[in-house]
Amino acid sequence: MRPPDASLIDLIGRDNRPHRDIATADQSLRPADLFAATSLSGARDQLADRSVLIFAGDQLQTAAALIELDGLARRLTLCPSDLDWSTLRAVARVTEADAIVYDGAAPPAKLDHFAIAAPCRLPLQAAPPRRAEMRPTEWALLTSGTTGVPKAALHDLQSLAGAFAGAKQNGAAPNWATFYDIRRYGGLQIFFRGVLGGGSLTLTSPGEALEEHLERLARRGVTHISGTPSHWRRVLMSNAAKRFAPSYVRLSGEIADDAVLANLRELYPQARIGHAYASTEAGVAFEVTDERSGFPLSFLGEGAGGVAMKIEDGSLRIRSPRVARSYIGAGAAPLRDADGFVDTGDMVEIRGDRCFFAGRRGGVINVGGAKVHPEEVEAVINLHDRVRMSLVKARANPITGALVVADVVLDGYEGGEADIREDILATCRARLPPYKVPAMIRFVPKLAMTATGKLARNG
Repeated sequence: MRPPDASLIDLIGRDNRPHRDIATADQSLRPADLFAATSLSGARDQLADRSVLIFAGDQLQTAAALIELDGLARRLTLCPSDLDWSTLRAVARVTEADAIVYDGAAPPAKLDHFAIAAPCRLPLQAAPPRRAEMRPTEWALLTSGTTGVPKAALHDLQSLAGAFAGAKQNGAAPNWATFYDIRRYGGLQIFFRGVLGGGSLTLTSPGEALEEHLERLARRGVTHISGTPSHWRRVLMSNAAKRFAPSYVRLSGEIADDAVLANLRELYPQARIGHAYASTEAGVAFEVTDERSGFPLSFLGEGAGGVAMKIEDGSLRIRSPRVARSYIGAGAAPLRDADGFVDTGDMVEIRGDRCFFAGRRGGVINVGGAKVHPEEVEAVINLHDRVRMSLVKARANPITGALVVADVVLDGYEGGEADIREDILATCRARLPPYKVPAMIRFVPKLAMTATGKLARNG
């Protein structure tokens, strides 16, 4: 493991493996080039010791700026490109930001709030060496549920990348890709794996069709790739899915059910398939590699790398070196309890020697006083071989308060929907108590996804 006071550019420089590139659809960047070049022109040293928002519409510009500014800025806040300006100003207040790095498309009038507004531009420009002194930089990451008043979790480079920075790599360096946005925790983890692993990293581009992206993954020889189960269900529905052949497929961010794992095994028989648990607050906790949903009961307790897990009041609690230091923002609640555990809010049920995720604490449907986790019902619906994805939600009912209903996307099936509906309901009746069985199933062409790649459950 690297020293905790090392900056990202130091870690890149200390690694003897040859670094390749980070690429979007139309541009690429070699991280090692940032030793003698800059994306920030003459503004780089002006950003030293400041709290900086990085608000670039392009992921590659974001990558260049965060590599340059780690160890230079006091605090970095990664801002997803879908934030509106009123929310961005609120983020600036929460993170005490007095500087912003933007991609040149921002109207000047919108930047008056900041003492320094520095455009981030590619291709890189030649630059003098960055100043020698270095300070540990704080990383503020917006939580995935940020709405209204923003909430951010505060990390440092050690909690974000200490688990694999400098890890030994046998054989060729992985060639990574991710469907995630690197401005959010899941994508940032893959960014670190790519940059610190000595290989290349392929990122999505705005407006790029899934088929085009999959073909680009094939051309670039991607070997390792990460996304949410919802991302992967979209891949499974694509005609271009077989045009590349990864050796490692990773799922995280949502519950990975048996159906999506089995379908990925069929699609990529050569690949190692794993699903991981991580959150912005709790960090990366574990990976499951046996291609089964849930995780072994043996994972609970004290584990490798200082990670400890327990279930309390039905919720998964995690303590580890990868946990964020704190929340920031006015009135922010404590992130950890007195024993250092983070309450993830993810509800877990123990069945035999295995633990299964039931859903989020706040996502329960109340049917006449009985609790229904939508994800549990979706896992059963998704078992049907014609179902690619489903979304279970509540419909108001004057008697029970709510009923369970489901929107379902089918894969390449024409006609016979009544038979499929009855097959799905029969499976639900066989596997679920009556109050969890959908009162209505509607077939839809697609389901909305959030900017984080998860099913949009609040639409």
